[in-house]
Amino acid sequence: MTSLTIFSTPKPFTDPHIDLIQRNAIQSWQRAGEDVEVILIGEEDGLAEVAAEYGTRHLPNVTRNEFDTPLISSIFQLAREASDSELLVYVNADIILTPDFQEVVQQVAAQASEFSAVGHRWDLDIRRKLSFSVNWSESIKTEAKTKGKRQGAIAIDYFVFPRRLYTQIPDFAIGRPSWDNWMIYHACERGWPVIDLTPSLMVIHQNHGYGHLPGGTWGGLEESSANLEAAGGRRHLYFIVDATHEFIDGQIRRSRWNLAKMIRRLERWVKPDEPKGKRGYISRRLYKLWMRVEK
Repeated sequence: MTSLTIFSTPKPFTDPHIDLIQRNAIQSWQRAGEDVEVILIGEEDGLAEVAAEYGTRHLPNVTRNEFDTPLISSIFQLAREASDSELLVYVNADIILTPDFQEVVQQVAAQASEFSAVGHRWDLDIRRKLSFSVNWSESIKTEAKTKGKRQGAIAIDYFVFPRRLYTQIPDFAIGRPSWDNWMIYHACERGWPVIDLTPSLMVIHQNHGYGHLPGGTWGGLEESSANLEAAGGRRHLYFIVDATHEFIDGQIRRSRWNLAKMIRRLERWVKPDEPKGKRGYISRRLYKLWMRVEK
């Protein structure tokens, strides 16, 4: 039995830069701890070959929607059925994890039986194949701090949770908005602590373009609208700023109140299901304000 299973659904490996950063990410996951399993899910071009090259498990038979996009519900179900780990980690395929990841996650799991853990990411331009030599993790962290930028609370790139949680997930399309926000909302509604790992853990996002999306953006896509509807509307879109707890100095603590959290709480109170009229205007202004303060 492995203690931790990391799973993901990479994009096709046809674009040279996407190929590079996804290979970097996968290799970093394999080094995220001493007892970590990696599962790659999907049938995208090049995925089977990369999985075989790095010796990771590959699950090709993911359920897709009418646009041929993999569904989150199927991705999570496949990972759960294929793994015997007590802790599961979904991570986007452009994220670098470092060897302290498993240690932090295990410390969290020792203090909470139910939880959903998330965290901020650091954006960094990486145009090279990582070597993973001695001290590679400290080197990449230093580079992220000096040349990168910490992203705000709207960027949600990973979830850590016990395997018995998130068993009923709507049929969200992967790579489209709203599903990750619903994950935080759902945990809050169920009373599970949502733990922000940012104070104790750095994860690094390798910057990339969005040429794989029609028009280079999610806006206007039918799948984006469908995800929002499946999430239950805008009131169910939560962010890292909505985390109920944080992990600091080896301990889970109640999240400290700050101005961004207070503004965000007010925005949640006034947020309408449809962003129109006076309440919609106030909600949009508050949304922009807490994002600016939070950064």
